Amino acid sequence: MTKTSYYDLEPRTLNFAKRTRDFVKIIPRTISNIEDGKQVIRSSGSVGANYIEANEALSKKDFYHRIKICRKEAKESRYWLNLIFVDNNKKLEQEKSSLIQEALELTKIFGSIIEKENKTNK
Repeated sequence: MTKTSYYDLEPRTLNFAKRTRDFVKIIPRTISNIEDGKQVIRSSGSVGANYIEANEALSKKDFYHRIKICRKEAKESRYWLNLIFVDNNKKLEQEKSSLIQEALELTKIFGSIIEKENKTNK
């Protein structure tokens, strides 16, 4: 069983990045939203990109290092999403909340992987 098939997070992280991009396309065009949107696009894409890198890691140490970066980027995505202004638009607020929840769940999943590694090495 490969790491990819065991964790099977590649499609989920890709979907998170795509949904984030779709969300940024429809938010109000304020100066802060433009800048925060750029940041959340980068961090949301980095979650999946680093997960792919983790699955191609040459060592366990490299794998867990990449997973830590995935967790960091998921946390950062949540931060930027929280800063985005949706101007009381219920539909945008709902999608924003859903993306924040997904970022939180990804953070917890990657944290759990790291925690298991820490227990194994004790």
